[in-house]
Amino acid sequence: MLLTAHSMTQHTLPTDKKAFIFDLDGVLVDTATFHYQAWKRLANSLGFDFTWQQNEKLKGVSRQQSLEYLLDWGNVDLPSTEKQRLAARKNDWYLELVAGMTHWDVLPGAFRLLRAAQAKGIRTALGSASKNAQLILAHTRTAECFDAVIDGNSVSRSKPHPEVFLNAARALDVPVSDCLVFEDAQAGIEAAIAAGMQVVGIGHPADLKGADMVVPGLVDLTL
Repeated sequence: MLLTAHSMTQHTLPTDKKAFIFDLDGVLVDTATFHYQAWKRLANSLGFDFTWQQNEKLKGVSRQQSLEYLLDWGNVDLPSTEKQRLAARKNDWYLELVAGMTHWDVLPGAFRLLRAAQAKGIRTALGSASKNAQLILAHTRTAECFDAVIDGNSVSRSKPHPEVFLNAARALDVPVSDCLVFEDAQAGIEAAIAAGMQVVGIGHPADLKGADMVVPGLVDLTL
C-alpha cells in the first residue's frame, strides 16, 4: 500500500522513496485562477467566452497547446504567427497577476512537507509544464526547497508525455522506481505512470484516474 491512514484527514507517505517530484500549479501554489483570468480575457478579446470548466481541461497542458484548445472552442482559425502573438499576450496578462505573489500564496502543507522531506534526506524536484516556474518560485520564496527544477523551458514534450518526470529523476540521479510524484492534473497522472513512478493525486478522485492515492491537498499528507 502506497499510503497509510494516519488520522481522519492525514495519510502517511512511504519513507522508502528517495525522491519527491512536485507539479507546481494546483499542488504547491494555486495559480489556476490567474490562468483562468488571462485565458478568459484573451477569449473575450477574440469575441467569445471561456468557462472555468474549460480552464480545468487545460491543467498540465503547455501554453501553446492550451491556446490551440481555446481557439478550437471559439471556432477561430489563425496563422501561426498570430497564435504566437496571442500566446505571448496571454502570458503577459498572467505575469501581471503572478507579480503580486508572495510566500503566503504557497498552499497549506507545502512548506511543511518539503522541509520534512529534506530532513529525511529525500531529494526534491519540481516537474512542471509552466515556463514561468522559476519566477513563481522566486516570488514565493520556495526555490531553495528544490534540488532540481524541470520546467516548460527544459522539455520539448508536455504531459502526458513523461519527459518532465524522467528528466527530474535524471537530474536527481534517482531511479524512477524510487520517485514519488505529486500531481493535480490527469495529464500529469498519466505522465507519472508512463515514467514508471507512483503518484499522489491532489484533488478529487473522479478527476485523477490511475493515481495510487488521492488527497485534497498536501496538508493532508505527513512523513
